Amino acid sequence: MDPLSALRDFTVRGELSKVTRVANSDEIRFGSDYTFPAMAETAFRSKQGNLYTLETLLYFIQNHHLKHTDYLQSSRLHRLPSVTLPDRRPLLDYLHGRTSTSDSIELPNPDLPQPPLPPPEEPQTKKIRVLEIRSLERPLKDREALLESKNRDFYGVLIASTKREEERQRMEVKGGGGGGGVKEEKPKAKILSFKGSKIGGGEGVPIILVPSAFQTLITIYNVKEFLEDGVFVPTEAKVKQGGGQRPEVVTVQKKLSRDNRAVTAYEVRDKPSALRADDWDRVVAVFVLGKEWQFKDWPFKDHVEIFNKIIGFFVRFEDDSVESAKIVKQWNVKIISISKNKRHQDRAAALEVWDRLEEFVRSRSHA
Repeated sequence: MDPLSALRDFTVRGELSKVTRVANSDEIRFGSDYTFPAMAETAFRSKQGNLYTLETLLYFIQNHHLKHTDYLQSSRLHRLPSVTLPDRRPLLDYLHGRTSTSDSIELPNPDLPQPPLPPPEEPQTKKIRVLEIRSLERPLKDREALLESKNRDFYGVLIASTKREEERQRMEVKGGGGGGGVKEEKPKAKILSFKGSKIGGGEGVPIILVPSAFQTLITIYNVKEFLEDGVFVPTEAKVKQGGGQRPEVVTVQKKLSRDNRAVTAYEVRDKPSALRADDWDRVVAVFVLGKEWQFKDWPFKDHVEIFNKIIGFFVRFEDDSVESAKIVKQWNVKIISISKNKRHQDRAAALEVWDRLEEFVRSRSHA
């Protein structure tokens, strides 16, 4: 049975409560009868030309009692495509069994003859075709190889350029002394600093801590892609790409910015036990795992003191259960939700982390 017919069948029988989304999965289950991918296209074509997906129609029929404007707003909040107003009535009539078909439905007709399958290629012919295609190929670097930029230390370049800028400004101030005029200040690029830090020669760079456990979404392996490029890459994929080698420290620069004049750099570490006493003065943020043992042997008396001095972030999938954040909600941390599949939404999540972090560091600098 196709997804649209199954949804109609369960709606007419009044068994919509048995149609559920499988936890931690992208599948929709119809009782014990059927299971379909949530993103499966149905046979109902919108007047705008696209086929509605099963998750779109399920959410619509479960919320059809709402006013259309309220339904549209609710769909946007759940980040789901919505059913258009012109399609609303014919879709409801069909799903509730008031009509048996619709001009918008394109169900396959089993009585129509199917086009014959092309004859299979001979193995030797297929092998020749593959060789011909490969002879026309040319090797290119993939995205990961381009981003690695081997043998280039961009952090060193950042430090050097910042020092040159500070030296130039000191020279301008000295050269302008005695002239009686007031020199107009120009915006400058800078490395983020805060009260108590010693910026220079790589010392005093703010530190971000991430969990060393693999069951968290953000780790030492994928934090760079997430914060710099606004793209979430699963830890397992990064470990496989890097051959399992674990970095001790990762330097993250803020590339996602609403103010291109400011350049910020952070050290990311996942071993708090290796920090010296003065290193803790530079810790500005932590990605939490949601487990108490993460903070064992930290130089703070309790969670209140930790999250007063360090801003906390908890990254989770938006469709994870409420239980996954039950402990975290008792702490003063910011919960950041990302999609399991919609990678174009990662940038907004990463920008939210940067905005919160910079606001916190500014308040710490003025403390």
